[in-house]
Amino acid sequence: MKPILAAALVSLTAGAGLATADTPPPADAQPLSAIIAAVEAAHDVAYVEEVEWDEDGYWEVQLYLAAGGRLELRIDPVSGETLN
Repeated sequence: MKPILAAALVSLTAGAGLATADTPPPADAQPLSAIIAAVEAAHDVAYVEEVEWDEDGYWEVQLYLAAGGRLELRIDPVSGETLN
């Protein structure tokens, strides 16, 4: 497992994440590991800073790019598509 993915998963389970979410991801949602892997494949990621489930129905992923700069993405949990 990539260190970036492991850190994101640990951060998610240690913080608020799914454990306290009033509205969890839908039953047909992709695994979070697949969502993060797709984000890493689509962007030159230096590291993932935070992953959080938003009760509006999407994953919010905050990351830093290898070339510099911070990126915040909203990801559809079912399709894996970026919403912004």
